Amino acid sequence: MPKPLILVTNDDGITAPGLRALVGYMKELGEVVVVAPDSPQSGMGHAITLDNTLYSKKVAIDLEGGALVEYSCSGTPADCVKLGLRELLDRKPDLCVSGINHGSNSSINVIYSGTMSAAIEAGIEGIPAIGFSLCDYSWEANFAAAEDHIKTIVREALAHGMPKGVVLNVNIPKLPKEALKGVKVCRQARANWKEKFDKRTNPNGKDYYWLTGEFELLDKGEDTDEWALANGYISLVPTQFDLTAHHAIQDVNNWNL
Repeated sequence: MPKPLILVTNDDGITAPGLRALVGYMKELGEVVVVAPDSPQSGMGHAITLDNTLYSKKVAIDLEGGALVEYSCSGTPADCVKLGLRELLDRKPDLCVSGINHGSNSSINVIYSGTMSAAIEAGIEGIPAIGFSLCDYSWEANFAAAEDHIKTIVREALAHGMPKGVVLNVNIPKLPKEALKGVKVCRQARANWKEKFDKRTNPNGKDYYWLTGEFELLDKGEDTDEWALANGYISLVPTQFDLTAHHAIQDVNNWNL
């Protein structure tokens, strides 16, 4: 039996420590191909490149421990998956993993996440996919603390597959290995960002803005990703990319349309 083919991508860029850690873990579980942005693409969501050319080149960043195929891409995380599947890989991957992101993608953050959008793009193509994020924005973050849990989740996904139309959103609290209590399957917490813009003026008198804000948790449930993270668990949220509000169809059908 051939080793499972695992496509690895991210949104922090191909040289990001989180991706390099994930590549190392996945090499123990299968044949790895990396297609990742050549520069940071955080917050890109599911953007794709339509009005610019896309460039990709084979690179040699991590050759330790055996053959590894890696490509950098000038586009977004979703572009990386699209290009990988259509042009760069010689067969369909058995799994796509995205990350490990430097920073949380729990709760409402999943909407803006390039990390999760790459996983969702793979899911749309019928490929089991998982996005991994660590709640630590530092470039020197300790990704190794969750290594065993990450490998277990990936092994289970390879063994069991994924429910149709679902990808997994996995977030890891910033804790040492011994403090992690395990993995909790949960739902996405209700939350939003209280946003504001820091308005400034440049030397030429032109106004410009920096987006700032505070995360506002609106959900007190103990079955959410935010609760799990706050209580020492790795959160695992099965996430669907069908955005239909099925529960609202009947209500809207009652309108006088």
